[in-house]
Amino acid sequence: MINLYQGDCLEVMNKIKNNSIDLTVTSPPYDNIRTYNNKLVWNWKNFTGIADQIFKVTKPGGAAVWVVGDATINGSETGSSFKQALYFKEIGFNLHDTMIYLKPNFSAVGALKVRYAQVFEYMFIFTKGKLKTFNPIKDRLNKNVGSKKSGTIRQADGTTKPMSSLGKKIKKYGQRYNVWPITPRSVSGHPAPFPEQLANDHIISWSNEGDIVLDPMMGSGTTGVACKNLNRNFIGIEKDPEYFKIAKDRMTEVKE
Repeated sequence: MINLYQGDCLEVMNKIKNNSIDLTVTSPPYDNIRTYNNKLVWNWKNFTGIADQIFKVTKPGGAAVWVVGDATINGSETGSSFKQALYFKEIGFNLHDTMIYLKPNFSAVGALKVRYAQVFEYMFIFTKGKLKTFNPIKDRLNKNVGSKKSGTIRQADGTTKPMSSLGKKIKKYGQRYNVWPITPRSVSGHPAPFPEQLANDHIISWSNEGDIVLDPMMGSGTTGVACKNLNRNFIGIEKDPEYFKIAKDRMTEVKE
């Protein structure tokens, strides 16, 4: 099931059944760092409306992935990312994980004379109650593969005890950490597309085949492309007609 809607996400999400979405993967406009065809109005009222709707439509146990960064204005980062994360908590979400999307290349945004190069964005993982699905990606190459595990775990009182896996052989690959190095990709006609790997890996991690994934600010449709490749149902919403056409065309090109 692939359902695409051109329109205001607040109006469209209001028509989605409560507690029906397994996972949301999306990204807001990042403090208006991009112009988005000069048609987008982004402010706190719009943000809170979208966050409220995401909470309403998310199933108990479902998750929402919110990829966001901050602009630097008058020498100070806005802190919008943190403010938004705290609002998600206020309305009932758990802040399950604060992850980092690490870009291998510097994007030439910022003043290097006064600060270090900005090469990451936040990926906040919110859950509605206890998380129901986690499929950890295990692609981190272990340096000591084949040797036996050793070490201790420190307790709250400062004492230590042997780790539960003591003596077991270290496998070739371990579970990924929460900092993900992913190379950004460009999509013709859109100023700030998701890397497909980012959408793909979050969909794998927090949903199962047949689940319903939502992207209320679909943009160029990368979340939808990943859903189609991964056998997830997808609901995508995009206000801009040009971006909507790009998304629709990209999903049409994905083979069944």
